[in-house]
Amino acid sequence: MADQVAVVTGASRGIGFAIAQRFVAQGARVAVTGRDADALEAAVKELGGPEVAIGVAGKGDDPAHRAAVVDAVRERFGPITTLINNIGINPAYGPLATLDLNAARKMAEVNLIGTLGWVQEALRGGLGETGGSIVNISSVSGVRPAPGIAFYGTTKAALIHLTEELAVELAPKVRVNAVAPAVVKTRFATALYEGREAEVAATYPLQRLGNTDDVAGTVAFLCSPEASWITGQTIVIDGGITLTGAVQ
Repeated sequence: MADQVAVVTGASRGIGFAIAQRFVAQGARVAVTGRDADALEAAVKELGGPEVAIGVAGKGDDPAHRAAVVDAVRERFGPITTLINNIGINPAYGPLATLDLNAARKMAEVNLIGTLGWVQEALRGGLGETGGSIVNISSVSGVRPAPGIAFYGTTKAALIHLTEELAVELAPKVRVNAVAPAVVKTRFATALYEGREAEVAATYPLQRLGNTDDVAGTVAFLCSPEASWITGQTIVIDGGITLTGAVQ
């Protein structure tokens, strides 16, 4: 990935940070985003410093933030070749019948509209000038019903369809794929397994929850030359859980 310049959103920790680490280890230069400036500063330091990484703090649904990231990347590293849309929120748990509609609107704005906004900005920032790749982080809740996080899953299902539409529109220069993880051991997913990890893991055919490297490895593959004939696909990374009809 020595010639790649990647933007990884929501990457101060968790899955996004693991993806950024994998990219840097394979020779890419990366920009990581997130809301916490101090966490991003620490992430950049751990990634290897300003020669290989920059961090730009802001909110993913803020158009000015997205534009600032793209401008900073072009100035420091040159045209963007790779975009990883990892940002996502789930501020409300519970049934759809009583879901706060303002929370639903916020999820749609960040998880779906924000993702499209990042794509548009990355295209402005050079993605596709000489070929490129986009990977959207969806969820198994976008593949199977997931009671309790149903609207989050709805936005992730829409993200899968957006991935397919973009794959058609941006071909042949830009490949667009998605990954759909089940429960990965991150702070974001803590509510789905905290205090009962062994019980939750036992429902998975592979008998464990996911880790961030499971996702990072798949994303790196999709952005590599080995995946040069793959576009419009969603790779489910789930330890086999969807085979049982469940997603948690």
